[in-house]
Amino acid sequence: MTPPSVFAGLAPQAPDSLLSLIGAYRRDPRPGKIDLGVGVFRDDDGATPVLECVKAAEQTLLTGQSTKAYLGPEGDIGFLDLLKPIIFGDAVDHEVFGVQTPGGTGAIRLACELLKAAKPDIRMFVGAPTWPNHTQILDQQGIETVTFRHYDQRAQRLGFDEMMATLETARVGDAVLLHGCCHNPSGADYSLEQWAAIAELVTRKGLVPVIDLAYQGLGLGLEDDAAGMRLVLAAADDGLLAYSCDKNFGLYRERVGALYTLSRDAETLDLAASNIRALARTNWSMPPDHGAAVVRVILESEALTALWRAELEAMRVRVADLRQRLAKAVPALAPLAGQHGLFALLPLSPGEVAKLREDHGIYMAGSGRINLAGLTVTNIDTFARALDACLQGEPA
Repeated sequence: MTPPSVFAGLAPQAPDSLLSLIGAYRRDPRPGKIDLGVGVFRDDDGATPVLECVKAAEQTLLTGQSTKAYLGPEGDIGFLDLLKPIIFGDAVDHEVFGVQTPGGTGAIRLACELLKAAKPDIRMFVGAPTWPNHTQILDQQGIETVTFRHYDQRAQRLGFDEMMATLETARVGDAVLLHGCCHNPSGADYSLEQWAAIAELVTRKGLVPVIDLAYQGLGLGLEDDAAGMRLVLAAADDGLLAYSCDKNFGLYRERVGALYTLSRDAETLDLAASNIRALARTNWSMPPDHGAAVVRVILESEALTALWRAELEAMRVRVADLRQRLAKAVPALAPLAGQHGLFALLPLSPGEVAKLREDHGIYMAGSGRINLAGLTVTNIDTFARALDACLQGEPA
């Protein structure tokens, strides 16, 4: 008798819903179909372009790179150092240690592993809804999560008061996961005044802020997108910041990220850094080079940095314009005008999402999250009419 496979004891896992959505969209033969699912920037032709600053940096690397040897466990130090003033500004009161990671996801994973190793009974306070991988990573690490309502999808309202009330129940040493800007999936961010209140609470309760900054520059601009989270990190004794260059440099498939650890005490930071290096070693040994090298080359050059800032601003303006157009076209979505970034969370049920897909070829996540960059000047009116009719319960 053939013994059972070692894999027979595995539980089947549900397929990723967004990946399934991509397949369904590709199979749809309708010429007017609209893809609002996967969260990548698209231009008005529906393409996700390679930035001109990236092409120039890659040409520099092609002609000038002399080796493919390992960089070391921290990755590209120049990349990490050149990002610091963009992320943290010119004045940082804390000691800061950075390590390159495979995308922002790798940074979040590394942050969670570090916190679990440092304090096995740590709790992470997480807003709902959030990026699905946040909770999946926390669950895999066995970190207890305490949820608060970040956004009321039906009312299209930020749940700031509910969040603050929930955080008042935290214990010293607990952590709170915060989106630095351009909240995914809701697009609803805290005001600067609200960030200041969060900073006060984090300090008073002795919490560890974990900031996920994945879309800097795509909301209100590079400085304004970082202003709130800087207040929180400046107030806390220790903090973690997970960064992604996938979106603001258009380097999605290169998986370019970093984890920065901050502490007021140099010895404490050295202890954390030694553990981060060890954890990184067992996860990916050495980080990939190309994407981070591209960012470094861009930021080393005044001309390429200026070009990047201009291209990033053009992306930001396009998304912001689409957001304003949609908010104006659909009265129920007026709150979108005060939100930021690629995403919006529409007040739709899974059944309504399915109906829009079946009747109109409009593809979005089952949660009602849309990527605004999937809209264009030629399809936004069609989308708005179908959505408005759906929200009012009318046939379209």
